[in-house]
Amino acid sequence: MTSLTFDDHCREIVSQTDLLRTQVGGADPTTPVPTCPGWDLGRLLRHVGGDHRWAGEIVRTRAAGPLPDAGVNDPAAYAHLDGDALGAWLGEGAAELGAALRGAGPGVPVWTPADEQLVEQSTSFWARRMTHETVVHRADAVLATGGEFTLGEGLAVDGVEEWLAFSTVPEAYEPGPDAPGLLGPGRTLRFEATGAGEWLVDLTGERPVWRSGGEAAAVSVRGSATELLLFLYRRPVPAVETRGDTALLDLWLTRTGFWLEV
Repeated sequence: MTSLTFDDHCREIVSQTDLLRTQVGGADPTTPVPTCPGWDLGRLLRHVGGDHRWAGEIVRTRAAGPLPDAGVNDPAAYAHLDGDALGAWLGEGAAELGAALRGAGPGVPVWTPADEQLVEQSTSFWARRMTHETVVHRADAVLATGGEFTLGEGLAVDGVEEWLAFSTVPEAYEPGPDAPGLLGPGRTLRFEATGAGEWLVDLTGERPVWRSGGEAAAVSVRGSATELLLFLYRRPVPAVETRGDTALLDLWLTRTGFWLEV
């Protein structure tokens, strides 16, 4: 299990944003971002900054319901920002979010878009979610500009476990008109982060469950913690090894990644 704390997440939001700003400094904002089809680097950075400001407003106001999020995905939002101004704006948003979270403290009730029966509806959710939102989009930016993406092992493990927690929500496994059911006999998945941890996802019961530890499974995935995190987010990771029922793995990735499509 991850040992990252609320304060760790608050700090990482800022430090990962600073790394992002440094790693794309001087890059052409019109550079395409292949891992976010249709986006260029400028839009990616504006999305991250918009996300930080949206989450920060939710935390500051102790919102009990969703707030308008037009600035998160609207390509025209913040379009006037570019170059050094965009980088400075990005850093300011991360710092403001970190300050809002620290000012509120962990576990303070606020609205989140996650399933309230499975995920704590509090500032702790936003600290962790915005950490990994920033991490994965930093990877997108680094890959787009030809750099090498690296991440601390503990932070990568925390991101993997956040994904596994999200994979148990009803939208990720219940059958629907265009969504094949995920549960069934013999349906288990094993993930191994070399030297960092192992996890089993069990789909054989009434709902998915996951736990730490290595066990035999219908399909297994192996790589470093960072490689596993990027693999779960459907980013290209040639070094990841998969064995067994890859059709089950593909279905699980599709179903659990439903929220990446919205």
